[in-house]
Amino acid sequence: MMWWIRLASAVLAMVLLGGCAALFVGGTAMGVSVAHDRRTTGSVVDDQTIELKLYDLFTRTLPPGNRIATTSYNGAVLLTGEAVSAQARQQAEQIARDLKEPPVRLVYNELVIGPPSSVSVQSNDALLTTKVKSALFQIRIPDFDPTRVKVVTERGVVYLMGLVKPAEADASANVASRVGGVRQVVTLFEYIK
Repeated sequence: MMWWIRLASAVLAMVLLGGCAALFVGGTAMGVSVAHDRRTTGSVVDDQTIELKLYDLFTRTLPPGNRIATTSYNGAVLLTGEAVSAQARQQAEQIARDLKEPPVRLVYNELVIGPPSSVSVQSNDALLTTKVKSALFQIRIPDFDPTRVKVVTERGVVYLMGLVKPAEADASANVASRVGGVRQVVTLFEYIK
């Protein structure tokens, strides 16, 4: 029973403190991620800036009660989580589309209208993300690096982003779909040759 409490506490801490940890190790993590990333260093910095700016804009301009997660990859923004109303959902998308510096190329609005998901749902999503990231290491394609695939999970739906070759995209989606607990896999990849 004690191991279950420790596991739940660790997952909860990762969910709640994820942003804090990123601030502390941001410089180091960025250096490591850029070494394996197919994006330019400038694109990586722009993506992080987009996420921070949108977080700030959403906090200042949207009505309270939303839980919006923003993921930016190569200027493509994914909005996940919950909006308190259809109007707040649309407003969040418009705010993201209107961001000019750094520029947002496109927006995937996957926000659900409703109350914020429970801590247990968020914890399960964090666990599924970890499982999918681990499962991607099973892929045996020359030059494939699983760290190049961005994995976001919301209510059991796994979103995959990245600059990948078509065979890498297919293999990633296939592997992710076989992870227990995954309800659906949505691929938002950009394809390279």
